[in-house]
Amino acid sequence: MSLNWLEDQVKSLKEQNLYNNILTIESPIGPEIVINSKKLLNFCSNNYLGLANNPKLKAAAISAIKKYGIGPAAVRTIAGTTVLHKKLEEALAKFKKAEAVITFQSGFAANTAVIPALIGEGDLIFSDELNHASIIDGCRLSKAEVIRYAHINPADLEAKLKSADKKVKKMVITDGVFSMDGDIAPLDEIYKVSSKYGAMLMVDDAHGEGVLGESGRGIVDHFKLHGKVDVEVGTMSKAFGVVGGVAAGKKEIIEWLTQRARPFLFSSAMTIPDVAACIASVKILERSGSLVKKLWTNADYLRAGLKKMGFDTGTSITPIIPLMLGESKLAQDFSHELFAEGLFAKAIVYPTVAQGKARIRIMNSAGHSKVQLDKALKIFEKVGKKLKVI
Repeated sequence: MSLNWLEDQVKSLKEQNLYNNILTIESPIGPEIVINSKKLLNFCSNNYLGLANNPKLKAAAISAIKKYGIGPAAVRTIAGTTVLHKKLEEALAKFKKAEAVITFQSGFAANTAVIPALIGEGDLIFSDELNHASIIDGCRLSKAEVIRYAHINPADLEAKLKSADKKVKKMVITDGVFSMDGDIAPLDEIYKVSSKYGAMLMVDDAHGEGVLGESGRGIVDHFKLHGKVDVEVGTMSKAFGVVGGVAAGKKEIIEWLTQRARPFLFSSAMTIPDVAACIASVKILERSGSLVKKLWTNADYLRAGLKKMGFDTGTSITPIIPLMLGESKLAQDFSHELFAEGLFAKAIVYPTVAQGKARIRIMNSAGHSKVQLDKALKIFEKVGKKLKVI
């Protein structure tokens, strides 16, 4: 079979300014990185708390390797669960103030594990229209009927729940912090609506872990909904600085996931150094909330500066700051100009966001100094004026 059609598709992406050029980083992940031998201010990483190159995490990983080796070389249910995996889950349950926790290989894997295990064919899922791709894929795998409700709109959710068959099992799913717009789901209101109509409630807190709540405990802690949200999915690949997925919630649900979540049952466990580094991250957050506070101070400072210049930062109220530009070519050109000036922040275009909603997504971190933030603001201003955005 000829693959010319793939060449045509790739060519079309390039012509539409939708082709994603993947750059190679030549340094540790931090507030500055090196790409093509060029040092750049890094505003493109999910390394919210600056832990990706933290000495304590590196030391924990090295120590664990010396004692336990590298990989479990098996799925969790056969021979892949080590004492470190159990320690991580216990630490996360305590940190999240949850009855129980189960870990997965990634946040994406967690969503594709949890959703099909809890809901299935003939059931109903009520999903925010801007939910992450991993939620969408998890919903597809479940074979349940998916009913989309208007973005962060509890009233529309209630209208759709009200009109649904009362006898059918239902689940409401929302992102906590939405990764492209930086806005927050009104989880307290969503909980009220979900419980009113007897629906399970699941929140994906990938961008709330280490960001929202006391010492970064997440959106459930932020809204004081402990014990009320059925399952909270998260990731350790962003603020925690490592990799891995997590589901926290009611013990009955977590126990069921150990028996029926397919990525848990059929994919090898997280590696030893990853698990050890995640444990070290949890310890850092439990001892102090200073990194979370620094993250928010930096985000508020940068957002205020960009708004003062006249940039459109959308509806963001979190450390995710989108510069709304509209057209894909403008966003790509803006990103290239930023790179030339010494700042790394990639264009986000269709299909990651809707057509006409292209943007530069700025990702703050606690690792950035005020000097670096001021330098970044000058670069954004220079490029914004050059491209007539401001």
